[in-house]
Amino acid sequence: MLGSVALAAHADDGPRPEKILAILAHPDDELVFAPALAAKLRGGASVQIVYATRGDAGTGVSSFARGEELARARSLEAECASAALGLRAPVLLDFGDGTLNQHVRGDSANAPKNLRAAVVKILEDVRPDLVISWGPDGGYGHADHRLVSAIVTELVQAKPVSERPMLIYPGIADGTLPPIPELQIWSVTSPELLDHKIAYTADDLAKAQAATQCHKTQFDEATRAGLMPVFDQSIWRGAVPFRTAFPPKNAE
Repeated sequence: MLGSVALAAHADDGPRPEKILAILAHPDDELVFAPALAAKLRGGASVQIVYATRGDAGTGVSSFARGEELARARSLEAECASAALGLRAPVLLDFGDGTLNQHVRGDSANAPKNLRAAVVKILEDVRPDLVISWGPDGGYGHADHRLVSAIVTELVQAKPVSERPMLIYPGIADGTLPPIPELQIWSVTSPELLDHKIAYTADDLAKAQAATQCHKTQFDEATRAGLMPVFDQSIWRGAVPFRTAFPPKNAE
């Protein structure tokens, strides 16, 4: 496991900064809302990414075979991306890429074999104010994305309202998906459901672009150069849209 889920402690002589966890499946999943993470950090929040896997099965455009060598390469890419965004080192839980369905109902006393138990511990250790994870669509239907979404949602919804962090899912508003063939597999969301937006600056976008450049096993040079401009100009337009999973704490 890389990094630490113990976000930095702060003195009691001032307001505590917002604590944010992005709980995802694979290195590079953060790219679909990367400028929002940079913006939150710039605003004073503590931000950390947690990945359920090290991406050992996602060969992407690399020459790596599936396995440990690929996992090491993608772990370094994840560290590079977090550093580019200004974040602390990510946490990689090291469940097998593409095998999360085998770790949903493990022995709860053996957390390394049980993804649900691992996420329980992370939430208890960090006690975040805001959690970002995949929505039920998994972005483009990826089974690992859907499982991470389901587990995170299950655990957040079970918390009493006084302890429940805000949970948001990134989304693409219907009508904003650009006519690029490779993007047509992505799910879209009815715009009125995207009720939470995180605005970003040109500097935040530049950090997201730098993070994209880290994922060389996953995207060729042209894709790494074009991904952020496409999302910025077509989908985000200055603010990354999210859907709130549950009503706010003060809702009646």
